[in-house]
Amino acid sequence: MSDAKQVIERLGKKATAAARKMRMIETHNKDDALRAAAVLFRAEMDDILVANALDMKAADENKLEASLKDRLALNAERVEAMAQGLEEIATLPDPVGAILDLVYRPSGIQVGHMRVPLGVIGIIYESRPNVTADAAALCLKSGNAAILRGGSEAIHSNRAIAKILRQALLQAGVPEDAVQLIDQTDRALVGALLAAEAYVDVIIPRGGKSLVARVSADAKVPVIKHLDGICHVYIDAAADADMATNIALNAKTHRYGVCNAMETLLIHQDAAALLPRIVGDLLDEGVEVRGCKKTQAACESLNVRTASDEDWATEYLAAVLSIRIVASLDGAMDHIAQYSSGHTEAIVTNNYDAGQRFLREVDSSSVMWNASTRFADGFEYGLGAEIGISTDRLHVRGPVGLEGLTTQKWIVMGHGEVRS
Repeated sequence: MSDAKQVIERLGKKATAAARKMRMIETHNKDDALRAAAVLFRAEMDDILVANALDMKAADENKLEASLKDRLALNAERVEAMAQGLEEIATLPDPVGAILDLVYRPSGIQVGHMRVPLGVIGIIYESRPNVTADAAALCLKSGNAAILRGGSEAIHSNRAIAKILRQALLQAGVPEDAVQLIDQTDRALVGALLAAEAYVDVIIPRGGKSLVARVSADAKVPVIKHLDGICHVYIDAAADADMATNIALNAKTHRYGVCNAMETLLIHQDAAALLPRIVGDLLDEGVEVRGCKKTQAACESLNVRTASDEDWATEYLAAVLSIRIVASLDGAMDHIAQYSSGHTEAIVTNNYDAGQRFLREVDSSSVMWNASTRFADGFEYGLGAEIGISTDRLHVRGPVGLEGLTTQKWIVMGHGEVRS
């Protein structure tokens, strides 16, 4: 057995034992642990920042990109934000143990569903040390055990944060092995975790496309993930001009490097007169616009570059947008079906039938009518917090909050009934 496999097996056995105990941990104990961790984060902030300084020094020596260094860096404000995040999760409703749809059957038995934790969740992520706190907290509140594998660039920060979390678990009477950090940087450990079917119930990758693609390709354990965020806004012939303009601008320019930003704007040919206004506003915001030939013709006085076939399939995560004029609602939905990553799509229309068709027929994890794609977010959906977004159909889809980290089992309650 390889050293990496032995490490994961040791952690997995501890996590499995902790996960069994977590099923019976009361909500107040979980909340006490989260609040205790918040207190410790504030009290031991200096230790966290000293550890982070070691990571930042190594980042400088290894010439880490500026954007990655920004994600890696911690300061008093960011540590306080982590503490507040723990306290906010403590206020969320606990999904574990909820009994739903309980009904009597003709035999006299009662049948229903109970919410239960998934078990052991492996989380693989990059750069941001705050994910150590956020992911552990969400797993804890949903009654799961977590095995955390952060990026090697954040190893000292992650060790300091995980140490505090485990200390808080002990204070609150919660199994400390419910939160475990893979505190070695050997890349083989990731492969061993992805193959640990006997101990890990699900893997959640948090990071760039290359990380998610590697996890998706190599995992023998079920994965909750999304790979791309190629999101569309379709402006229908019956769209309100001001609404369409506002939604298009917000969906693209509110933030560029996020998975729920619009990457392609589709517009009905009968609404193409809106394009010069929308494109002009986008250009004023510094967005590079790439369009089909019809779009270029509709915006002949504006700087619209030629869109290639590759553009329709590209998640830019930058100030770049592709635009296509379509002949009909069906044409828009056909384009989405071909190029969408299944993340988020929106229609802007005052036509009830068109809106309903779009909601029913477009097959993405979030589908919107007269709203910006930027709302595809756990907090905006009322989940309180999210551990990621899933574009798969099983077992959860869209923003993944506490309920998404649980599953359900059938429960049956009787009074001595036997089947005849």
